Amino acid sequence: MAHIAWALEPGAWQETELLLWKPPAAWFSINAFFTAAGLRNWYVNFEHPTRRTETGFDTLDLAVDLVIEPDLTTWTWKDEDEYVHVRRLGIVTDTEHQAVELARAQVLVLFEDRAGPFAHAERWAAWRWELAWTLPRLPSVA
Repeated sequence: MAHIAWALEPGAWQETELLLWKPPAAWFSINAFFTAAGLRNWYVNFEHPTRRTETGFDTLDLAVDLVIEPDLTTWTWKDEDEYVHVRRLGIVTDTEHQAVELARAQVLVLFEDRAGPFAHAERWAAWRWELAWTLPRLPSVA
């Protein structure tokens, strides 16, 4: 497979506020997306474990996701067709696929046991961005 070069570009997150829970070695992150009306949904992103770099943190999205209603009553898999496609293309290797399958099971246990960020879902749903907080800035890349 050919090496793909990535370039860091400036940008601004829009439409929602985001709280992200990412255990360092995990193949997933659990995200809480907020709008002005409150918690929109929980969103589990399956991705490479996070690596610290000179400019911040690196990970790689692995296409498949889990969307969970704010009240934790229902959930649905998202982009499974895209995941099958990237598997077929070899973008997600067999080793990565095994890690994703294990991560899927880990997340479902967290959800069913109301553990991790789901342990205090009601309190997280009440979270709001403080307008006085300053926006973080990435360092310049030479």
